[in-house]
Amino acid sequence: MKHNLTSRPTPFFVTAPLPCPYLPGETERRMVAELIGRDSAALHDTLSRVGFRRSHGLIYAPICQNCSACKAVRSVVDEFQATASQKRVMRANKDIQVKMMAAKASTDQFQLFSSYQDVRHAGGDMATMDYYDYQALIEETPVESMVVEFRGPDGGLVGTCLVDQMHDGLSAVYSFFDPSQPRRSLGTYMILWLIERARALDLPYIYLGYWIEGSSKMSYKQRFDPLEYYTADGWSPTPHLAALEGAG
Repeated sequence: MKHNLTSRPTPFFVTAPLPCPYLPGETERRMVAELIGRDSAALHDTLSRVGFRRSHGLIYAPICQNCSACKAVRSVVDEFQATASQKRVMRANKDIQVKMMAAKASTDQFQLFSSYQDVRHAGGDMATMDYYDYQALIEETPVESMVVEFRGPDGGLVGTCLVDQMHDGLSAVYSFFDPSQPRRSLGTYMILWLIERARALDLPYIYLGYWIEGSSKMSYKQRFDPLEYYTADGWSPTPHLAALEGAG
């Protein structure tokens, strides 16, 4: 991914090369800036619109030397039309209770987060996080953020999504769900809910982070067409992101 940064100077730094967590044999490097001061929200908006993502008080983008597989993507809310499969997901979750709240961690969130990591990402860096690490993930935010909780009919927590508010959309920072309920397709349902929430707020985009060519973990983002992906020339529409396979 290439970036054209023409706004006022911002202190950036580049991370040391590390093994890529998504593509075996590849090396990852990131361009990173710290979100500090009263202009942090504006800086977050500006950099998010050129393909950056937030984590804690930092915002970053990949600048890997020999790989350009990571592509920042966003779903176009007004043009999105749920497929028959997605409509079934919505019907299957009509009994879900949704609550939006401040970005605060809780023990039941952490228990669900740990279960999700154990099943979906065993061996990954996040699987070793303790409660205080999780609390930092949720609460260390210098921008307007919220936690959206999804609870079943018995009141049990089945999904959680950390969301950043932007001027032109909602950014899905991180989400996790109960891996023991595959029939609900909770990951899909949470994004569908965010799309409808953005539509209600008259916001044009849902920022979904990076789609990574060759990574099965990121392939689900292709289901939320129409998508736009970020290039050096700005956001480019693509009807099916899978068509980018092999384009590098």
